[in-house]
Amino acid sequence: MFNNLLGKLSHDLGIDLGTKNTLVYVEGKGIVINEPSVVAINKRTNEILEVGEAARKMVGKTPGHIEAIKPLVEGIISDFEVTEKMLKYFINKVHKDNFTLISRPRVVIGIPMELTEVEKKAVEDAAKSAGARKVYLIEEAMAAAIGARLPVTEATATMIVDIGGGTTEIAVISLGGVVTWKSLKAAGNEFDNNIIEYIREEFNILIGEQLAESIKIAVGSAVPLETPQEIEVRGRDLITGLPKALMASDKQIREAINRTVIKIIDNIKTILETTPPELVSDIYERGLFLSGGGALLRGLDQAISTATKIPVKIVDDPLTCVARGTGILLSNEELLAKVILPNGHE
Repeated sequence: MFNNLLGKLSHDLGIDLGTKNTLVYVEGKGIVINEPSVVAINKRTNEILEVGEAARKMVGKTPGHIEAIKPLVEGIISDFEVTEKMLKYFINKVHKDNFTLISRPRVVIGIPMELTEVEKKAVEDAAKSAGARKVYLIEEAMAAAIGARLPVTEATATMIVDIGGGTTEIAVISLGGVVTWKSLKAAGNEFDNNIIEYIREEFNILIGEQLAESIKIAVGSAVPLETPQEIEVRGRDLITGLPKALMASDKQIREAINRTVIKIIDNIKTILETTPPELVSDIYERGLFLSGGGALLRGLDQAISTATKIPVKIVDDPLTCVARGTGILLSNEELLAKVILPNGHE
């Protein structure tokens, strides 16, 4: 009875706890938070100064006593205390309009498939410490497929490639379970790092993560563009130590990220090779689905399709797919019971 009362006093949440961004879905309201997974902390007082977008703007610009922390690395909690504070901040933000001191929601969280039991427990504990009364864990690929309204419970194969910030999740799903899968530490952040390394090696210029991401979004592509593009790159000359600007072409940026694109494609092929023949037949017929922010890289769907000879479709609104999937599960107890990870509920 007390649990029922708590349920009425709080909004149940679906959370995509991403390396780059955290999205929060509120039952009945949709996605209400979509902010960077960054927390700015005053190291002298241990006080949280900013969370999310405001903290992201501080990355690389803080004085010695302020640290902008990214508490998740490749989908794994690297700083438990900061992750807990970040989740508590988002949960409180969702409940700020409720006239109650008690906010104890049920929470569904999407996690990478390769997490160990200890790492899963860390996610669960962080959410409970942040105020969740019940925590359910679900694989990100499954959440993405559910968010894209794909038929995950039917006796047919659904292949989804979810390219996030820290990990790429490749999965073949059938009858409410993952049949074959691969979790790669090659995703959006690696594309950014590829660009930073390329510009340092080719031009002796050092640039930051935020600029690398902007370059990727502006001119990044997996296949040649119909109209060649250029972008101005400003950074620090490693020889003189002074600011320097240059023009970089889409061809150069494509060359920079190519090895990560190839890595993702090679692993998709590996999964296809280990998938039962009946399911591979379904995939060839229905196609492969791309989700996550990485799905927005120009021409990536075309590059994968050319390499695998399978039709590739980008799901609607790929950035919010996992969060939407966790939200659907909040209102579908039957589906939640089928797809939830064993350790993810009490």
